[in-house]
Amino acid sequence: MATILLQAAGAAIGSVFGPLGAIVGRAAGALAGSAIDRSILNGMTTVTGARLGDARVPGAEEGTAVPRVYGTLRIGGTLIWATRFEEEVHRERQGGKASGPRVETFRYFANVALGLCEGPIAGIRRVWADGRELDLSTVEMRLYTGTETQAPDPLIAAKQAAGETPAYRGLAYLVFERLPLGSYGNRIPLLHVEVVRPVGRLERQIRAVTIIPGATEHGYDPAPVEEKTRPGEARILNRHVFHGETDWQASLDELQALCPNLKRVALVVSWFGTDLRAGACRIVPGVETRARGQETRIWSVAGVARGAAHLVSRNGGGPAYGGTPSDASVAAAIADLKARGLEVFLYPFVMMDIPTDNALADPYGGARQAAYPWRGRITAAVAPGRPGSSDNTPAVRGEIAAFCGTGTADERYRAFVLHHARLARDAGGVNGFIIGSELRGLTTLRDGTGGFPFVEALTALAQEVRGVVGPATRLTYGADWSEYFGYHPDDGSGDVHFHLDPLWASPAIDAVGIDSYLPLSDWRDGDIAGGNPDGQRTPEDGDALQAMHAGGEGFDWYYANAADREARRRTPISDGQAGKPWVFRAKDIGAWWANAHHPRIGGIEQAAPTAWVPRMKPVWFTETGCPAIDKGANQPNVFSDPKSSESAVPYFSGGGRSDALQRRFLEAGHAFWQAADAPAGVDPDHMFVWTWDARPQPAFPGDLDAWADGRNCFHLFTKTMVVKE
Repeated sequence: MATILLQAAGAAIGSVFGPLGAIVGRAAGALAGSAIDRSILNGMTTVTGARLGDARVPGAEEGTAVPRVYGTLRIGGTLIWATRFEEEVHRERQGGKASGPRVETFRYFANVALGLCEGPIAGIRRVWADGRELDLSTVEMRLYTGTETQAPDPLIAAKQAAGETPAYRGLAYLVFERLPLGSYGNRIPLLHVEVVRPVGRLERQIRAVTIIPGATEHGYDPAPVEEKTRPGEARILNRHVFHGETDWQASLDELQALCPNLKRVALVVSWFGTDLRAGACRIVPGVETRARGQETRIWSVAGVARGAAHLVSRNGGGPAYGGTPSDASVAAAIADLKARGLEVFLYPFVMMDIPTDNALADPYGGARQAAYPWRGRITAAVAPGRPGSSDNTPAVRGEIAAFCGTGTADERYRAFVLHHARLARDAGGVNGFIIGSELRGLTTLRDGTGGFPFVEALTALAQEVRGVVGPATRLTYGADWSEYFGYHPDDGSGDVHFHLDPLWASPAIDAVGIDSYLPLSDWRDGDIAGGNPDGQRTPEDGDALQAMHAGGEGFDWYYANAADREARRRTPISDGQAGKPWVFRAKDIGAWWANAHHPRIGGIEQAAPTAWVPRMKPVWFTETGCPAIDKGANQPNVFSDPKSSESAVPYFSGGGRSDALQRRFLEAGHAFWQAADAPAGVDPDHMFVWTWDARPQPAFPGDLDAWADGRNCFHLFTKTMVVKE
């Protein structure tokens, strides 16, 4: 209409200029009218996109088998319930102009329930849709583990008639609410789920664990921490899986799902020691790199910024360790653990960052200090037994004083521990605090007058920590299993010192802490055919492992040297006429706990006992465990780490992995100490299994580009938790 009217009007106006003007006016009017007509007509036009007519929703058929899962398995789910697809219409003007055509597009969403397997299960990890892993943080999904008491899903209940909502009890299943279907051709994709179902008693036995890695700059943070990598781009530093918002959340969710009776965790936080000579050793927080691009949560520890922190040494092309957890991440982890209903024990931990190419004088007489050693090697400038050692002289007190320090920021041991005490207090408090562990090279140093200066320093430090954290926080020290019960100098003197008793008896200490890695077997490859002298039938004989908590090596007998071990020549543990063999039995915790302790000088028992009062405090295992390695029970305290001078395999081990052996070891330990007739003293609620990793499976240990120590995960019990019986 506008074309006709404006064409006539243009001709009339143009005719003023003659016939040619009329022609030009008619053309101009027609052009303007056509534009107006198109605008009007387009504004009334709707362009409709692709739309589903009817979609067939597949479902379970009568008689479909319900799978039974053992361990960890990827399985395909069976659709057991669904609604019609929900349609969402989106309308907009093409080109964004009010006069453009209106375009309608359609999106579709599915509400479905996916049957998995017979329950109950512990949980799930990954979910795949048409072969691609789903980011579970982007979908609304609920898991029902298949208990006999599970309630109906609220979405299903809302869609079904009253009283007709199945709870699918005994069946593990997933419910997806409004699952977007656009990426799958507007159909329900083929879904696969990684199911975790532990079998056996270990998961129910565990009541306490330690959490590592200890060295992870942001890995303990429950919230995502981003780093800007380039303009407009960033990466999340603490998320390596799609089944959790962060690594911490995914790992802790799985831990609690696997261990229903878990009550408490010890959170390991590592700083770095720089020297085996006590007087020269600094204890400092470290970082992997001194520069990161605009972290959303800035790394800082004890007021030390990233640029001023100790730079962790390099090994194998990357950092030898992860960095120290930021104070903010530790505080956030403590808060999250409390919110999960767990008791929190803070565990400050020393890792020795001494690289292979160091030029440090070796207290043990080597050309240089051993690479990445155990913290228990820290000692005097010249180790005991070597000429010029300050051990058993007054001079050793100066070295201990230098190691401990006196300030609050002097990079010494006291400042390290007190910082964590303040961190625990400022985080709202913790249930327990471990003031150190396995520093046996220091606790056994003597001053020549019968004193043990570092034990005195630990006792004073415990009092200081008590003043910071308050009376409600329980304190202990995690003594090495070869350290807790006494010191027997290898100098022919016959002396017996209960050197840690002043610490154990201190009012500031609430429990005797032991890192318990006691041997439970003496297995050789030939024992299958020739028989084992302790009656052990196989390396994984759980009954024999349980019995060896009160027998075998360290209780009935010992090997005097390596040659005797090779030949299996056993020396009985006895105490002659004194009749106290428990003095020399590392395993006889019950007798050590129940008796007064009388030191021996020159082999002569002293009349006056130490400050220890029989049964005065419970015994906690601040660590306990066994590597998942062939014959691990022969020597549970060793570990595999190629960069470390301490790396070793257990006696007579071929080095192959054995998750079954580790599982039997842990089951045997819990069964022994949780039994009604167990020796008194050890509190089975405070047996902290070493260890659970805050880096979730399967990213750890699988992603070696992110974490090079994935090859060294023999002490983790993550895999053990899902081994089939």
